[in-house]
Amino acid sequence: MSEVAEAVREQTETRVPATAGTAADARQFVIFHVADEMFAVPLSEVQEIIRMPDVVHVPMSPGALEGLANLRGTVLPVIRLRQIFGLGTVEHDDSTRVVVLDQGRPVGLVVDRVANVVTVESDRIEPVGSIQGTVDTDLMTGMIKDRNGTSMVMILDAVKVVAREFQAVETILDHASGTAAAAAHHDRGQAEDDSDEIQLVSFEVAGQEYALPIEDVQEIVQIPDQMTTVPNMPPHVLGVMTLRNRLLPLVSLRTLFGLPPREVTDTNKIVVVSLAAEGLALSVGVMMDSVKEVLRVGRAVIDPMPALLARGSNLGEIQSICRLQGGKRLVSILCAEKMFNAGELRSVVDKGTGENTDMVDEGEHSRAGVIDDEEQFVVFRLLNEEYGVPISAVHEIVRVPEQLTRIPQTPDFIEGVVNLRGVVLPVVDQRRRFGLPSLERNDRQRIMVYSIRGVRTGFIVDQVLEVMRIPASVIGPSPALSDEQQRLIRRVANIEKHKRMILLLDVDQLLDVKELDVVGKAAA
Repeated sequence: MSEVAEAVREQTETRVPATAGTAADARQFVIFHVADEMFAVPLSEVQEIIRMPDVVHVPMSPGALEGLANLRGTVLPVIRLRQIFGLGTVEHDDSTRVVVLDQGRPVGLVVDRVANVVTVESDRIEPVGSIQGTVDTDLMTGMIKDRNGTSMVMILDAVKVVAREFQAVETILDHASGTAAAAAHHDRGQAEDDSDEIQLVSFEVAGQEYALPIEDVQEIVQIPDQMTTVPNMPPHVLGVMTLRNRLLPLVSLRTLFGLPPREVTDTNKIVVVSLAAEGLALSVGVMMDSVKEVLRVGRAVIDPMPALLARGSNLGEIQSICRLQGGKRLVSILCAEKMFNAGELRSVVDKGTGENTDMVDEGEHSRAGVIDDEEQFVVFRLLNEEYGVPISAVHEIVRVPEQLTRIPQTPDFIEGVVNLRGVVLPVVDQRRRFGLPSLERNDRQRIMVYSIRGVRTGFIVDQVLEVMRIPASVIGPSPALSDEQQRLIRRVANIEKHKRMILLLDVDQLLDVKELDVVGKAAA
């Protein structure tokens, strides 16, 4: 057996050791197998070798991209070498490894198995012109020949492999963060229009629909795995939970309203509500049965609570009623300040910590401080991946109607149009737009409504998960995988602590100029 093709070592996740001193005319290579071929890359280009990680699949990316993985807080693009060389696909197994290259930013190559690290004298390396194989020799720099000439190993030009597949232009990456920030600023300006409308976050408790003004809602999060109960508290106080290194009191809206309790399920959500009391900015988490929609409604359909009912002690939390669908759907709008007692909330946290600590929401306490280091996103799911859009870009979130009016001679990703409060809204199937498998309609799907360069458009997503504040420290530019992907997915939130990677979309790039023109005509 050739010294190059030594017995495959059983490897665990490991960093490649530093190059030991070698002769001046010798080089070191990492040798690995892909199908029936053997390849090498210079050891100096290899950062480490790891087992196959969990990956996030990216739409509109090259076919050779396995996905994005988390490498100790860094976003790692993972490339399938089998795909690049047309060697057929196989299932990953215990031998599959990812060779992580250092190209300024880490890039991973999926290989079938790793053989070893060898030291090769320069006279055993032949130029690329002598290679006669089944793979693309344009991606090779040479060939390592065995001493007896019975075995050959092709040396990969790793930089060319990555550059050809992903067009990794540094200027695009460096420019991404600034462009995304400018887009977010534009979205915020757009959201401040339509002063005769307000936005509401609606939710359901015991079959009744309630809502809070969107400015009172900091975020929407999942039910925590753990919450700490606090003794000697009213029944509606569930306890406290940790949210980004601070304690948040939790309240059950069911119990607060005197409704019977029910078992907690995946549909329950915690709505984090902000309120000002006694000169302090306070926060409280309110458990809801389910979160329904983000509504944008005209002030003309909002009526104050009738005086006779408002005098009732158990209805003081409801400040107004929103009439939708010609009065067939009534939404009770709550007043956060009237729902909660500031002293009670501080007492909950004091007892939860065992210290006399004011319950001050750090994010609200200093607009110039912590809040500037976070961004707020609406997070939704498509297939098995999570995506986020700036909350300022979302006009509203509504249910998918039973029927949409289809428009002939339009792209297949345009599902049709709906009548949204007298306005014709074009609706795009986000799965088809991304080239993903279709999905039958279900109750979890929602239409997220954006304004794309002045054209209001709805996009059907599988499920809206939460409204989330994401620290700027975990947001970075997306690897440049393709031109279209780079325009659309400019940034990635890599939340290592929770093992989540969220692809952050640029809403203005969801449709190109031609597609936007078609959508605009459909709405006319």
